[in-house]
Amino acid sequence: MTDATPSIFRRDLLAGKIALVTGGGTGIGYGISSCLAAAGADVIISSRKPEHLAPAEKSLREHGGRVKAIEGNVRDPESVGRLMEHSVQEFGRIDILVNNAAGNFYAPSASLSPNGWKAVVETDLYGTFYCSQAVYPIMKAQGGGRIVSISMTLHYRGWPLMAHATAAKAGVDALTRTLAVEWAGDGVTVNAIAPGPIPTEGVKKAFTPPNQDAPDVFRMEEHAKRAIPLGRWGTPEDIGQMVTYLASPAGDWITGSIFVVDGGSWLAGGRD
Repeated sequence: MTDATPSIFRRDLLAGKIALVTGGGTGIGYGISSCLAAAGADVIISSRKPEHLAPAEKSLREHGGRVKAIEGNVRDPESVGRLMEHSVQEFGRIDILVNNAAGNFYAPSASLSPNGWKAVVETDLYGTFYCSQAVYPIMKAQGGGRIVSISMTLHYRGWPLMAHATAAKAGVDALTRTLAVEWAGDGVTVNAIAPGPIPTEGVKKAFTPPNQDAPDVFRMEEHAKRAIPLGRWGTPEDIGQMVTYLASPAGDWITGSIFVVDGGSWLAGGRD
């Protein structure tokens, strides 16, 4: 595993921009929030779990910009509406929306409960739509904006035990392309990023031997060398850098695209 990917972006690249990151307090969401803040953006992080927000808010403020944590549930359209309203009241605008909030777990399709299916699809797909729909009139009124949604690669070839997540993320990809065409005339770009293997808490747990508290780092490194052509796990910052690029002036003519950032892992599926 490597240290956080160093940034190539100027610290004032996104100065004056307001970014809202759902699920921005932990994992990939925090990495995205950190990269945007490091590039000069003021950042709003949101989560339905307030305990995830306070530590992240404090840490992000070390970049020097304004940071605001706002509790919100992307599965609830009314909560999403309040999130957007509160964000505009606090900062006056929203230039960048990152649809990162997600839920997932392994489950055999034959025994996946209706509630389990609903929870993941509502978070991953409905939440992406609710937030995009709610931010659109704000961005339209201010002359444009950037929407970036976090997808995945597992639905590219089918993946056992992940019917709920792959169906939802395939929907996110389709939604990304549709909204990109529909909203382009209003200056709103819509793209998605499909991350590869990143050692989240769930991944670390899978590599933790019985009766131990920490993952087997050697096994994790060996897995990365076998399964990922570039030979290492990804970092949240790898995804954050791509979001920063799309949110910058360099992304002005990019819309409707899904960017795979995975070290080549999905192309090499079956090597492990």
